[in-house]
Amino acid sequence: FINATAAWCITCQVNERVALRAAAVQDAFAARRVAYLMADWTRGDPAIGALIRAQGREGVPLYLLYAPGAAEPVVLPQLLTEGIVLEALGGS
Repeated sequence: FINATAAWCITCQVNERVALRAAAVQDAFAARRVAYLMADWTRGDPAIGALIRAQGREGVPLYLLYAPGAAEPVVLPQLLTEGIVLEALGGS
């Protein structure tokens, strides 16, 4: 799971607080052995910018879920809820 975020991104900060840090989401990540990677675009790192543009986006937030064996990631919406993340992980 890649969380492309930035310190100045209010939407990113809210999504982290209400969805990504939720106990049910953290438990689901652990149960499914999901690696959680944060791509901090606060200072405009070119490699992170390239990742964002490769998904047809121009900025953050960007959430990518790479399933085992999948050729492409699932791109989650820019506004997250606990339920959206759990559904993307295959249910609660």
